[in-house]
Amino acid sequence: MKILITGGCGFVGSNIAIYLKKRIKKSSIYSLDNLIRKGSIINQNRLRNYKIKNFNFNIENFEKIKKLPKFDLVVDCCAEPAIEASRGDPDRVFATNLIGTFNILKKCIADNANIIFLSSSRVYSIEKLRELVKKVKISNPIKIRKKIKENFHTSSASSLYGFTKLASEKLINEFFFTTKQKYIINRFGVISGPWQFGKQDQGFISLWMAKYFFKKKLSYIGFGGNGHQIRDVIHIDDVCKIIYLQIKNLKKIYNKTFNIGGGLKNSISLKDLSKKCEKITKNKIKINRVSRTSSYDIPYYISDNTKVNKFYKWQPSKNINQILNDIYLWLSKEKLIKKYFK
Repeated sequence: MKILITGGCGFVGSNIAIYLKKRIKKSSIYSLDNLIRKGSIINQNRLRNYKIKNFNFNIENFEKIKKLPKFDLVVDCCAEPAIEASRGDPDRVFATNLIGTFNILKKCIADNANIIFLSSSRVYSIEKLRELVKKVKISNPIKIRKKIKENFHTSSASSLYGFTKLASEKLINEFFFTTKQKYIINRFGVISGPWQFGKQDQGFISLWMAKYFFKKKLSYIGFGGNGHQIRDVIHIDDVCKIIYLQIKNLKKIYNKTFNIGGGLKNSISLKDLSKKCEKITKNKIKINRVSRTSSYDIPYYISDNTKVNKFYKWQPSKNINQILNDIYLWLSKEKLIKKYFK
């Protein structure tokens, strides 16, 4: 089987590529990545250790995409995932996330290839997610525990990033409607683990641990600056496992959309995350409070894994403490990466 991983030198793509290479016999795994994100060169070197070749060019370049080898499956991890980039560089967000998907789908049709698409929980309506906690005073911890199903609201604004992901899902439905090719769409929550070079609005779990590890300042931003925002977190190993299961079962389970995340047991507020990072690193740092809330920020999200569990008997195997400890051990072994967490 020939598999192309787009965004293959990113955090998620590189881990999936290596995981599949180890487990799918007689497979040829390839990566497509333009290597512009921090850490991508390091991840490319990791791929080379497993004889995984990276094609280094932009995904919006269809002339180069159509010259790639023929593939049986594409795992589409390529995206500009930073929410704030929707403001700062909307052209790049649109080109990478939507034109990129469009190009990959044309390649899939030409190759008669199937696709597993990594979408995002950010397809869901900001307004409706905020309404879930509307009655909660922002100075108090959020106590509701509603899990978000696949049929949650997507009709109103979700950020340009969320829009491009939702539009990509629609494109996949359109492209594959009249073919026998198969697709899976996964709306992942917060993904974290070793080899994630995180930043404030993307990859914040690894960023949080790194800031404590290297004794750098942090900020609670938005919703009063109290750190009460809640997210569920999934370990990258659990992401790799579900992708592997989906590939193995693609002949009988296909053309479906799943919410996938850490779930209720792996949900945590920023304030509690700080406490855990302090306990693990034994370091105390200064945390600033910024009350101003970005128009794109949400106070709450927890994935409902009921559907994915029903079809694959899958559930997260690593809890939040294991996720944080794995990141801590990675930072301890790879101290040369300090420059990536300025």
